[in-house]
Amino acid sequence: MKTIKRNVKTLLASAITAACLFSTSAQALTLKLATDSGTQGSPAGDALKKWGELIEQKSGGDIEARVYYQNELGGQQEVFDLHVAGDVDVMLNWPMTSYDKRIGVIYTPYMTLSWDEALKAYSPGGWVNNMLGGVYQDIGLKFFGPWPEGFNGVGSRGKYALNIADADGLKVRTMTVFPAPQTMQALGYQTAAIDWGEVYTALQTGVVDGEAGNVIYWDYEYFRDSLDYFVQTKHFFMTGILSMNQEVWESMTEAQQKVVSEAAIEIMNEQFKAAREQDEHYIKKAQEAGMKYFEPSTEQLREFAKAAREQVWPMMDKEIGSEIMDTIRSNASPL
Repeated sequence: MKTIKRNVKTLLASAITAACLFSTSAQALTLKLATDSGTQGSPAGDALKKWGELIEQKSGGDIEARVYYQNELGGQQEVFDLHVAGDVDVMLNWPMTSYDKRIGVIYTPYMTLSWDEALKAYSPGGWVNNMLGGVYQDIGLKFFGPWPEGFNGVGSRGKYALNIADADGLKVRTMTVFPAPQTMQALGYQTAAIDWGEVYTALQTGVVDGEAGNVIYWDYEYFRDSLDYFVQTKHFFMTGILSMNQEVWESMTEAQQKVVSEAAIEIMNEQFKAAREQDEHYIKKAQEAGMKYFEPSTEQLREFAKAAREQVWPMMDKEIGSEIMDTIRSNASPL
């Protein structure tokens, strides 16, 4: 009888130990997902949230995803720093160029001039996509692919510009990355490089007259009470990047890597299908809210593009290398 009791106790203890080990295993991998731009409920925030949900679903609970939205872990540079350091595992980012100037390839002005050209260039296997993958790998990040938004423009108040001459006297906020300020200067504007989290205050206090770093969604959603006009200058084709810290990636099992990668591809593919319609939706919403929207003519766009290419591209030869710029020159939209 005692032997039976001992055996029962032993089996019970083994079962408890196994259950504890299983529980620990099930919770062994927790991934921190973050975005540097996009609050909860924004298109970027929703994409990040869904990425986390897909990871949890596809892993069968083996991976837990903790999602952090815009400014919850710091500003754009701070969160990208955390990502490179491995303190943020997975990210939807608008990359900073502080680690490698070649990341600035994503901000090359007027590489493409139409949606069809841009989506082809940024799609898997496209010429821009291929360049970005190598750059991300060199700074210790696993590159899954782009999350396209569309062509950006200039939101302003009191005055707007459809040509270089009319931009004189307008001071606009640019992103704090090369060559954002240089591009807007080539287009005739005065510039102030300001972190995304400080743009609202800069507009309210009159530090700048406008914002020149985003597609219309951001200007409509955050600044429509401060901005009167939006000119879609198309100086950058804006896209976020889906990436993961390389060391964290390599520490996972093949099955876990497959889960994260497949989820990223699903998010990316959805955005490639939705981006243009999403942009058009917010153009309409901005107009309904009273913002006047302008799309430059072919001639006006050519004037902007010609000036940016002539003034900024030579700077980029020095910063990101002639080899990359030669690839851009060979593939860019003709003027």
